[in-house]
Amino acid sequence: MKKLLSLALAFVLITSTSFAQTTQTKPAVKKPVAAKPAAPAAKPVAAKPAAGPTKKDGTPDMRYKANKEAAKPAGPLKKDGTPDMRYKANKEAAKKKG
Repeated sequence: MKKLLSLALAFVLITSTSFAQTTQTKPAVKKPVAAKPAAPAAKPVAAKPAAGPTKKDGTPDMRYKANKEAAKPAGPLKKDGTPDMRYKANKEAAKKKG
């Protein structure tokens, strides 16, 4: 019985001391970044007028069906929904945008 109690006591002491010995790391010191002067906000230039309603900044509002249809690529799509650039129609559409 004494061996069982001493074993249980040893287990409790070892367990409690392992929790008490956690190390604390110092928080990283952030250096202040020099503030850059604010550049004037440039209006986005649309390549073509929107087919439907626009937002305040002039970009097409993609909540409307007419704008979604106008933004669809000319050629086939990949499984993830992006234009497949192996096809000529998608390459030409990318050249016109950029």
